[in-house]
Amino acid sequence: MKPKLKMRLGDLLVQEQIISDDNLQQALAEQKVSGKKLGRTLIDLNLIGEEQLLRFLSQQLNLAFVDISRRAIPAAVVNLLSEVQARRFRALILEDRGDSVLVAMSDPADLQALDNLELLLAPKTLEIVVSPEQQLLNAFDNLYRRTDEIAAIAGKLEEEYAADDIFDLGAMTASDSDSDTTVVRLLHSIFEDAVQMRASDIHIEPGDKVLRIRQRVDGQLHENTLNEVNIAAALVLRLKLMAGLDISEKRLPQDGRFHMEIKGHQIDVRMSTMPIYHGESVVMRLLDQSAGLLTLNETGMPPAILARVRKQIKRPHGMLLVTGPTGSGKTTTLYGILSELNQPERKIITVEDPVEYQLPRINQVQVNHKIGLNFSNVLRTTLRQDPDIIMVGEMRDQETVEIGLRGALTGHFVLSTLHTNDAITSALRLLDMGAASYLVASALRVIIAQRLVRRVCHNCATSYELTPQDRAWIGSVTERPIPADKFQIGLGCQSCNGSGYRGRIGIFEILELDESMVNAMRSGDPQDFADAVHQSPSFTPLAVSAIEYLFNGMTTIEEVAKLIEDVQDSQIARSSNDSAE
Repeated sequence: MKPKLKMRLGDLLVQEQIISDDNLQQALAEQKVSGKKLGRTLIDLNLIGEEQLLRFLSQQLNLAFVDISRRAIPAAVVNLLSEVQARRFRALILEDRGDSVLVAMSDPADLQALDNLELLLAPKTLEIVVSPEQQLLNAFDNLYRRTDEIAAIAGKLEEEYAADDIFDLGAMTASDSDSDTTVVRLLHSIFEDAVQMRASDIHIEPGDKVLRIRQRVDGQLHENTLNEVNIAAALVLRLKLMAGLDISEKRLPQDGRFHMEIKGHQIDVRMSTMPIYHGESVVMRLLDQSAGLLTLNETGMPPAILARVRKQIKRPHGMLLVTGPTGSGKTTTLYGILSELNQPERKIITVEDPVEYQLPRINQVQVNHKIGLNFSNVLRTTLRQDPDIIMVGEMRDQETVEIGLRGALTGHFVLSTLHTNDAITSALRLLDMGAASYLVASALRVIIAQRLVRRVCHNCATSYELTPQDRAWIGSVTERPIPADKFQIGLGCQSCNGSGYRGRIGIFEILELDESMVNAMRSGDPQDFADAVHQSPSFTPLAVSAIEYLFNGMTTIEEVAKLIEDVQDSQIARSSNDSAE
């Protein structure tokens, strides 16, 4: 039986003295202009709050008021109602109870919507609950994936090319501007799904019998498989055209980039192709230009480390390194520093491969190895451009390292990155690359090492008790007392796609070279340098910093354990190399 109000909503609200008659007349007049429903009009005019109105409706209709933001809803249940119909009727299926379905609605008094839902979901009956409209809209964005749409378009594409399994390159090229082609629609759905899931990368990998499309979300890969493996060549071809690559070359890797707009997001796509046994693998890094750059305050640096970094970047000369493995957020930190340093009185030049974000007032140079425009050549010219600050995307070879170090000694502040696992390894890596120990000791001022760990979803976070084994493990890492009630874990909800995590946060260690470290560096003895670092009271290792994030309820013991294991493995490898030498 459909819920029904005994009186009109406006009259009921006036009768219960929730709004005045003047308020009602004002809303009715506005409703004639906007065409919106009375409830939404009252909310937009700030005459009543949305939750207050919905709770009132739920009481009048004898329905439950449900907060769905913390609720995990299975995809099979959600998809009983299509996304188009869900958005149209502002309705979301929460549970399948066999003969009936539990449906959340933002306007349970909408009899036309209820009639349509009954027809769409027949023979199941409806059990209605009330939920805020914004929660429903957020749920639609989080829960409705493009997987079915992708599979359907892939099937259609396979039919189009199944006849002879040969793709007409000329026809594909000619139709480049036709946004209605099946290939373009498939790619558009893939990109839409990736943006919706906040993916940083898309992997397209043809196998023997399936085509895998994988997305990296918060550092973890999520896989979707398509049976239409023979459409891979069409997808790769279209992507090559978009990135301006050679469509006839399938034997060699290629790199390119293109720009696109998806769901209101300006996305810069960096694309890499590689020949594999069953065709070509494509990996695309998605850079959301519309999201804007993070400031240093937004990187997640603890206040104590942030204050030390800000003190160091005020130096007139010297070298600052940001280090960590691929995907650890080094570029984000560097851009945050550059944004803070970007003032009219300073000339800043960057040498990057590629230029990921465009910054006003900063002279950004894109290296081009095909014409010999590499890091060392550009850096040598950069020093003649009268810069105050130079940012080198990566220290890749001895020549680049030495030019950067000499630039830091001749009145320039030099920023760069290294692909190393911790701060101690980074300083020693410069020596391994052939830089003279006296140069490194004289120019290097500070090293920031970092990692990213997944952040507990704030929407479904809940406290939990540590096991005795967990307490023993934490005690082996730090001597700090273990807090009693700050540990958090995500239960899984529609906001985090059931994972319990949403987003990532940086873990940092900062190494500021003091006199004892500089003397050890000049001697070139790796062990003496490592001992000097560990004896410094200002040095806090990554592992200890990670434990602090655990104590504050920002991440979980599983994430911290993975980070510490990775750091310890790199330290063991470094010790083995030092012993071998």
